[in-house]
Amino acid sequence: MKRKDYLTWDEYFMGIALLSAMRSKDPNTQVGACIVDKDNKIVSVGYNGAPIGFDDDKDMKWDREGEYLDTKYPYVCHSELNAILNSKNSVKGCTLYVTLFPCNECAKIIIQSGIDNIVYLSDKYEGTKENLAAKYMLDTCNIKYKKYEENNKEIKINL
Repeated sequence: MKRKDYLTWDEYFMGIALLSAMRSKDPNTQVGACIVDKDNKIVSVGYNGAPIGFDDDKDMKWDREGEYLDTKYPYVCHSELNAILNSKNSVKGCTLYVTLFPCNECAKIIIQSGIDNIVYLSDKYEGTKENLAAKYMLDTCNIKYKKYEENNKEIKINL
């Protein structure tokens, strides 16, 4: 008889997004993303960080507050952008698993890329202008999104 306590697809793919977030060097907010096709195959992953060639020790500014150009905001690439750009194939019709609800800028990229569905873990910025704009665009373009439901399942494997 097969095991009954194996991971669901949502648990598995959100786990990959969480693991990807652990690659982020951002001291405050680590975000990860995993893009999956209709056959439950992983198409791409990404995490938030500095652009390629932009030294995250020397060039990257990690502050959250201060003069805009002295903060991380104009420089950091979000996990959704990185996951979409990291894909070798089209992401049209795919599902995006992401640890933080996409901002309005990422919503535009998601829409343009053809992603159909979003599963998110946290909506920490719910109600902000950027969050409301993102949801308005996603709703208008019929992109489905749902909050990931954690099962707090104990992870155990036999080796």
